[in-house]
Amino acid sequence: MDQIAEVDILYAEDSPEDAEMTLRAFRKQRLANKLIWVKDGEEALNYLFCEGPFANRPAGNPNLVLLDLKMPKVNGLEVLQRIKSSPVLKSIPVVMLTSSAEHADVAKAYELGVNSYIVKPVGFDNFSEIVLGLGMYWMVTNRTHD
Repeated sequence: MDQIAEVDILYAEDSPEDAEMTLRAFRKQRLANKLIWVKDGEEALNYLFCEGPFANRPAGNPNLVLLDLKMPKVNGLEVLQRIKSSPVLKSIPVVMLTSSAEHADVAKAYELGVNSYIVKPVGFDNFSEIVLGLGMYWMVTNRTHD
């Protein structure tokens, strides 16, 4: 029997400061124990498609993907498009967690099939509240199709 992945959340974020704030918020809400952080869109795709450094990772897909929009190598919209066009990955909920509030970015993300688009607030307390709601909804309340 294949080993199933222990990762519930795949988090793609290139900013170490934003990633640390997100990880602290998830730890505060006890949601960080099954989260993997990748630093760009290429790493996210490698993880999802079991390629490159993740070729031998345990089988299984995350229950949730959090994507920053503007990342090096492959941006969040390209990652989203690849996820939603894959028969194996398309049912994974994807949440854009980004600083971009540009109308074109929001519209394109929804056109590509994003499940939610959240603009990151600046303060940690506000951000922590959003992460709590996000984690509770996607990891506890929402039912996914496996």
